[in-house]
Amino acid sequence: MQRREVDAVVVGAGFAGMYMSHLLRLEGYDVQGIEAAADVGGTWFWNRYPGARCDIPSLLYQYSWSEEIRTSWKWSEKYATQPEILAYANHCADLLDIRPLYRFETRVTAAHWDEAADRWLVDTDKGEALSARFLIMATGALSVPKEPDFPGLDRFKGPQLVTGRWPHDPVDFKGKRVAVVGTGSSAIQSLPHIAAEALQVHVFQRTPNFSLPALNAPISDEERAAFEAAWPFYKQAIDTGEPGVELLPEDWDPSDEELAEHVKILWNGGGLVSTVQIPRLTKDERINDAACDFVRSQIRELVNDPVLAEKLCPTSFPISTKRACVDTDYYVTYNRDNVTLVDLNEGAIEEVTARGIRTADAEYDVDIIVWALGFDAMTGALTRVDIRGEGGTPLRQAWYAGPAMWMGMMVAGFPNLFTITGPGSPSVLMNVILAGEHNVEFANAVIERMRARGETRVAVDAAAQEAWVDHVRREAEGTLFPRANSWYMGANIPGKPRVMLPYVGMDYKLRLNAAVAADFPDLRFEG
Repeated sequence: MQRREVDAVVVGAGFAGMYMSHLLRLEGYDVQGIEAAADVGGTWFWNRYPGARCDIPSLLYQYSWSEEIRTSWKWSEKYATQPEILAYANHCADLLDIRPLYRFETRVTAAHWDEAADRWLVDTDKGEALSARFLIMATGALSVPKEPDFPGLDRFKGPQLVTGRWPHDPVDFKGKRVAVVGTGSSAIQSLPHIAAEALQVHVFQRTPNFSLPALNAPISDEERAAFEAAWPFYKQAIDTGEPGVELLPEDWDPSDEELAEHVKILWNGGGLVSTVQIPRLTKDERINDAACDFVRSQIRELVNDPVLAEKLCPTSFPISTKRACVDTDYYVTYNRDNVTLVDLNEGAIEEVTARGIRTADAEYDVDIIVWALGFDAMTGALTRVDIRGEGGTPLRQAWYAGPAMWMGMMVAGFPNLFTITGPGSPSVLMNVILAGEHNVEFANAVIERMRARGETRVAVDAAAQEAWVDHVRREAEGTLFPRANSWYMGANIPGKPRVMLPYVGMDYKLRLNAAVAADFPDLRFEG
């Protein structure tokens, strides 16, 4: 088969993929981007469900590396909606003229390492065959929705919608009976919008989640000016590996009264930023208990029915050990007459019927089913591709006991392969756009070093990878994260190894910077 040779294949046209493609082109490389969607945007192209928003403030949810992009865009609200974020992605793509680098509506089906040539042989579902020196998987940590797997799915007569793969045309819920299955972020964001239209909504809940109020509002001129004044300091902080937001010291030792007062920060509209501003929230049980107690007290105030309020109060895991949600009017929506909660702990879903959903206790007749089941996080987009490294070893086989990676970016035995915000990186525990920037810039530094020295192959040392995997595990074991059956732990996907997928340490960018400064001591270069 005749293969077209390029320097790099970049898979994904989200924010990280666009930046990677832009940087490589800027350095003079021949880049071929591949994207399954019809246009740029990554997760924001697919997640169009009602109420979809970012869960950190918009002013922080943007590229930090381009002053042209930053100063030419103005966010309208504190928490941007999906259409506005997608518009921002398109704005970035327009300024960068990135689309000519991409094949859209195309998926990579296989990528096999050619040991003789030190190149990746990449095949797509459109029949294109490529040969690339480098393969960069910028496929996103939350890009493969968890599919419903209940008996009888094909029997249901009405529409079945997956929040992570929402139709592009508006969905009409007026006068309809709707089942919303799941109570994660997409369900929490979409429920108030669906309930405002629907005749009846049944929410099927297995485990309640902690959700914090967005207190969303337009961004004022004063807020914008204050952010601009602070920008140089924020940019310097994130470039050097600091958090970029004001934090209390880690050895903060409050009295019970001080602690009870401080955790009220969770209700100030800061979203996930407010959880970071509580020292040792995911390490100290006393501090976490105080935060949990406060949020549960707020749920009880918002939900009129005390029995229902208790069912909506999480009690089985510490707050933030599952990703906290950020909502607008989620809890008060349960005060509506047309919204009911189906507690699956009292009777699990047994099957989907022609008319709706049957649990062990009852059958619920509905016109539309909304599946809000989350994602095969961090590994799903990588293992669904037939990636084979040295000796033809499949990535799925290399990861049979859990994803083994160095810094979330490289895999021993898979040379010249970079993953962006992969397992073992902090990605989903921080501002993911910034996490992507850090990884893209690191990969670019490695590639530039190779060109400068005439090297054709880079691989991570197996011992260095093992040390990093062990470090990620030990850091997680020193926290409360393992106490939750979360997608952070891979617990939402049957058969997936139960390991902590993201890195919980606060020193990740410092380590990347140190690796560059020391000329990549954990990597092996040849050629």
